[in-house]
Amino acid sequence: MGAKINRPCQYKCAAFQLFSRFHQIHCISVSEMHYLVFLAVLFAGSALATVQEWGQCGGSGYTGDTVCTAPFVCTVLNDFFFQCLPAGSGTSTVSSSTTTTNKSTSTSTSKTTTSITTTSTPAGPSATGFVKTSGTKFTLNGAPFTVVGENAYWPALLGYSPTDNDKAFADIAASGATTVRTMAFNEVTSPVGVYYHLWNGSTATVNTGPNGLQTLDILIASAKTHGLRLIIALTNNWSDFGGMDVYTTQLLGPGHPHDTFYTNPTVIAAYKTYVQAIVSRYVNETAVMAWELANEPCCAGNTPASATCNSTTISTWAANISAFIKSIDKNHLVAIGDEGFINAAVAHNFDYPYQGDTIGVDFAENMGISTLDFGTFHMYPDNWGHSADDISWGNQWITDHATIMKSANKPVIMEEYGLTSSARTTIYPMWYNTVISSGLTGDLVWEAGSVLSTGETPNQGYEIYPTDPAYKLLQAHAAALKARDGSS
Repeated sequence: MGAKINRPCQYKCAAFQLFSRFHQIHCISVSEMHYLVFLAVLFAGSALATVQEWGQCGGSGYTGDTVCTAPFVCTVLNDFFFQCLPAGSGTSTVSSSTTTTNKSTSTSTSKTTTSITTTSTPAGPSATGFVKTSGTKFTLNGAPFTVVGENAYWPALLGYSPTDNDKAFADIAASGATTVRTMAFNEVTSPVGVYYHLWNGSTATVNTGPNGLQTLDILIASAKTHGLRLIIALTNNWSDFGGMDVYTTQLLGPGHPHDTFYTNPTVIAAYKTYVQAIVSRYVNETAVMAWELANEPCCAGNTPASATCNSTTISTWAANISAFIKSIDKNHLVAIGDEGFINAAVAHNFDYPYQGDTIGVDFAENMGISTLDFGTFHMYPDNWGHSADDISWGNQWITDHATIMKSANKPVIMEEYGLTSSARTTIYPMWYNTVISSGLTGDLVWEAGSVLSTGETPNQGYEIYPTDPAYKLLQAHAAALKARDGSS
C-alpha cells in the first residue's frame, strides 16, 4: 500500500482507503448493498401495523406509522427522529394512541446556498448538556468528561436500521466508551443508495430524505439513547464516500491539484453551504460533541498536491472554516480532524510523520488557531514504516503530542489508532500506559465492530468486536482513563 506513495499523507494515514474493499467480501457492490438495505428498511415499516421497539415513529419529514407496539411509547429524541422506547426513557413523549404531527423542515438548495432551519427540542435521557473544554481537559455540566471510545464510520453511511444502530451503540457503550467518531458526508453524482450531497453538474443538493440525512438522524438518536457523544467529520480528504475532489471536479472541472479545495473561493463557498446545512440541522443536539472540518486533510489526496501547498495552506483554511462554524453554532466544539503531523523532520531523522510542512499539517501551528477547541492526531505505525518498532515509536508519537498539548493548553485526543495483527493485545496496553502517564486527554480506537441482523459490520482487520480479546482491553483502558480524570 505504501510502496506506491511518496507522501505520508497518502500512505493510508487512516483506514479509509480500505473502505472500497468491503464489497469484495460480500460479493456485491457497495452501492448495491446500500440500495438493498435501504429498500429493506423502507418496506419493513409498511408491513407492520405498529412500530416495534427502537423503530422511528415521528419527526420532521417522517410519513410512516406513528403508533408504537405496547408497552413502548413514541419518544422525542430530536426534531428529526422520534423513537419507540420504554415509557420513561425520554424527557418528551408522544402518546402511542395518537398520530404525531411532524414539524416542517424547509430546505433551499442551489449552487451557492443551502439552509435547513430547525427548532430546539428537549435533550434525551442520557446525553444532556454540551461538552466544553477547560485547559487540557473536557468537561460536561461542570464535571470532568473523559473522551474514550471508538470510531464507527458505518452506521449511517451503510443505512443500518434503527434496531441495528441500537445494537451497535449498545456494544460500543458496553466497552466503556463515552465518545464515538463518525462521518457525515457522501458526495455523489448519481442518486443511488445512501448519499448526503447530490451533484448535478456544478449544482449540489443536500438529501434530507430517508436515504439521506435521516440515516444520520437514526445514528444520533441511537447514540443519544446510550449516553454516547459524537464527533462528526464533515468531508473526506480521500475519495471514499466522495470527498474533497468531488467539489473541485464538479465546480472547476478535472485536473486540478488536490489542495485547490482549500484555496479556491468557489469551492470554499460550496463547502460552507454544505457545512451550514449539517451544522444548522443539529445545532441544538446535545449528543453531538464536536464537528470536524474533514477526515485527515492534507496537501495530497487521491489526486496530487500542487508545488506550493504547505502547512500554511491548510491552517489558513482551517481558521476560515472553523470560524464559520462558530458563527452559526455556539454550542459545539470544533476540531480539524487531521493526522497531527509534526513539523520537526530533522530532529526525527526525516521521518515522514514529522515532515508536517511538506505534508500540509503542522500540529503545533494548528493548535494555535483560536476557533479550534482541541487537537487530534492519528497513529498507524505499521502503515507508516514502523512495524519493527511500533511500541517505542508509538509511545514517542503520543508523548510528543502530549507535550504540544500542554504548551497550547488545549485538549488533544488520539482519535484514530490501530493495528491489524494479533499483537495488539500486547501493544495496545503499552500505548495506553503512555496515554495515561503523559496526561494525553483521551483516545478513540479504529474501529468498532458488531454483529447485526445483516451479519458482521465491515471488517478490514482493525475492528474490535465484543468477542475479540482486545474488547476487554478497551473496557479496562476506559475505566483507567475515567479513574485518572475523576469522571464517571
